[in-house]
Amino acid sequence: MAIEKNWLSAFSVYTKPNVLGMVFLGFSAGLPFLLVFSTLSAWLRDEGVARSVIGFFSWVGVTYSIKVFWAPFIDRLPLPLLTRMLGKRRSWMLLAQLGIAGGLLGMAGSDVHSQLQQVALFAVWVAFCSATQDVAIDAFRIESAQVEYQGAMAAAYVLGYRIALLAAGAGAFYIADFFSWTVAYQVMASCMVVGVVATLCLAEPLHQAVKQGTNPKPHQPFWQRLSAAIFEAVVSPFVEFFTRNGKVGFLILLLIALYKMSDITMGVMANPFYMDLGFSKQEIADVSKIFGFFMTIAGAALGGALVAKYGIIRPLLLGAVMVASTNLLFAVLAVSKPSLFLLAGVISADNLSGGLAASVFIAYLSSLTSSAYTATQYALFSSLMTLPAQLLGGFSGIIVDHYGYLAFFVYASCVGLPAIVLVLLLAHKTAHN
Repeated sequence: MAIEKNWLSAFSVYTKPNVLGMVFLGFSAGLPFLLVFSTLSAWLRDEGVARSVIGFFSWVGVTYSIKVFWAPFIDRLPLPLLTRMLGKRRSWMLLAQLGIAGGLLGMAGSDVHSQLQQVALFAVWVAFCSATQDVAIDAFRIESAQVEYQGAMAAAYVLGYRIALLAAGAGAFYIADFFSWTVAYQVMASCMVVGVVATLCLAEPLHQAVKQGTNPKPHQPFWQRLSAAIFEAVVSPFVEFFTRNGKVGFLILLLIALYKMSDITMGVMANPFYMDLGFSKQEIADVSKIFGFFMTIAGAALGGALVAKYGIIRPLLLGAVMVASTNLLFAVLAVSKPSLFLLAGVISADNLSGGLAASVFIAYLSSLTSSAYTATQYALFSSLMTLPAQLLGGFSGIIVDHYGYLAFFVYASCVGLPAIVLVLLLAHKTAHN
């Protein structure tokens, strides 16, 4: 009975207003993503734009990887009037949301044949505002709840994000099919009202004041004041991280760089693998939408409850083990007779483990930030989390071409072993500190 009560208490975290609010902010964060990537590519191709030109549009994604460069300014700079009215985080969130809506309307109002450059500029603007919103929402989420609730906050965020991906993907396609791409992007722009309303309704979290020791003095020359301000905004967050964690900080950063390696490496070849097995695009889409969506949400919710019940380290280890293990299921699928039932089972296991690992890892990254530099430090962590894995993932096709899918999935599983070892090392060091 005590165990049951503990589990009920762990899952009751999802009834808290701050946790529920993250569903709507997650929707606001996820909506622009596909609209400047695959959905935009489909629109351009549908209008007859050359594939080589469409490929250049993928560079818009670089904006998300370099958000760490302007995160310090989001951490430090108040916005005229808005910050006084809404607070530090909500003011930046609202400004970014309005920028996204405006950019999507700009894309909708552009002719892709005669104004393609304008479409590209609006897409970059939407991506920039979206990345800015991500920085502000991440900081808001971290500062709005204690560490034990961060897993649930992350799970709620993932739920909203996934719903937004469905809206910006399948939803936009349906609207474009019945009406036009212009109407689709206008509707998507109007959907940003979800984030605006959530931003206005949620309470601003408390902030820890940044130490003023390195701030410039009024009598100092301008260049000294400028350099001191830049040091405080850009350098101090990283100095603070290593001051707080010491040499273990390097171990933490290595874990951040490697934790998603197995998952992302495998994900690059997943859809080509399904198609090479002989499954139709409709079968892949149906299984991915039905099992992929709900199992990801279930995994994220379970991860949030595990963090609330057991803390972060043990669920973090479980997530790393599950992700590496499920890659071996793809190896089994590679040597088995194609079966839709087996495909559904493997995709279910993969998305369950991926959802669990994602929510737990987000909670872990959140626990690493200092409340004085939340936005800057989390932006660094999230960039480090994906960039090395994406670079390694680029070689996935070469491995498949030379050694086949069986060897590739075994390799993708082995890539996850360093993360498991690093979690064990950190657990050992944490226990002895």
